[in-house]
Amino acid sequence: MISLSLFPPPNTDGCVTLYELNNQLVSGLQRDEDTHTFQNQVLGFPPVIVLKECLKPHSRSDHSTKAAFIHHCEPVWKRTANAWHDSGLYGLLDEITKSDDEVPRWLKTISGCALAVFHWVSSLHGSLSPHLTLSTESLLSEFSQVTDWVGYPLRAFAWHPHTDKFALALLDDSIRVYNSKSETVPTLKHRLQKNVSALAWKPLCASVLAVGCQSCILVWNIDPTSLSTRPSSGCAHVLSQPGHCPVTSLAWSPKGGLLLSASPVDTSMMVWDVSTEICVPLQRVGGGGVTYLAWSPDGSRVLAATPSSVFRVWETRTWTCERWPTLRGRCQTGCWSPDGTRLLFTVQGESVIYLLTFSDTGEMLATGGSSKTASICADLSKTTFECGDEEIRWVRSPSLPHTRHLPAL
Repeated sequence: MISLSLFPPPNTDGCVTLYELNNQLVSGLQRDEDTHTFQNQVLGFPPVIVLKECLKPHSRSDHSTKAAFIHHCEPVWKRTANAWHDSGLYGLLDEITKSDDEVPRWLKTISGCALAVFHWVSSLHGSLSPHLTLSTESLLSEFSQVTDWVGYPLRAFAWHPHTDKFALALLDDSIRVYNSKSETVPTLKHRLQKNVSALAWKPLCASVLAVGCQSCILVWNIDPTSLSTRPSSGCAHVLSQPGHCPVTSLAWSPKGGLLLSASPVDTSMMVWDVSTEICVPLQRVGGGGVTYLAWSPDGSRVLAATPSSVFRVWETRTWTCERWPTLRGRCQTGCWSPDGTRLLFTVQGESVIYLLTFSDTGEMLATGGSSKTASICADLSKTTFECGDEEIRWVRSPSLPHTRHLPAL
């Protein structure tokens, strides 16, 4: 097990960590010219400057624009049809209940009772899964991989797995694509590209980028040889499924044939065949949704975290899964070893990194003396560093056991 005490001490006053090069952290003064020199000489990317003052979030409202028009009388059948279209069954029942003299008394009574049952079921579901009562922005702020999703100008980031290219999703719902071989910076915009929280480049392809949005998934096809700085919205394909939004995590299969998507309000994990725009839901009871996905580099397993203290490890040959409960909080993030036999993951509220080890056949290997044990391989709790005559003292959290027994359910 490693800890923070094995790392180099923090920088002194006035210095910051600029970048990592050859497994070494390079520090320097907090000056713009140092960062620009690194970008121009080492990576060759154009300067990336994002000013929050220049970015304005969309002012579009989620509510209908119906209130902006002059009210006129409509027959009850037309109002109920519009309510069904706008709000589904809840809207239909609510409209019938409010129509006093236009519907039979028995129909109004039945609708009122059904609406009461609907409210009771919704409150019960919300008490079992409290995150379902949050607004869309609160959901994205809670389960996004960005620390301050609401206030930070950068909302998502993704390196391309094979080329010197990366994408940034910004506060104004635009996406910029930077390439070390071109000074052209395409800016991607779409009317459905709202509240972006996830980006994922398609492996073995230089031009396909998947974007997780508030209401759908956009799959952009960006020509790397194009000199256009504003690709047409026709370059984006829309993937959507009722109830599967907002999308907070995306994961491509290592060969790029399938795309996984997750939403904290949907207990189903969607497996998309992007070429045909067909999806297959993989649903399991419990957890309250899916918040984070990680596909192993060998393609054999998928980590699926949930809003509760449960995460699942899927085996992709038969698409069966094992359910692993944690002891404190939800699984925050995770990553796989290249051969897919080791999983590193973190738990919200704990300053350690856990390790699970699998065999090539999918069975758990003995780790720390037990076949159902997660080992602590890195302790990142606070410690004390000596910086010359100055001592930086961080109080270490209470000691934790070096193994955790996680029964597979």
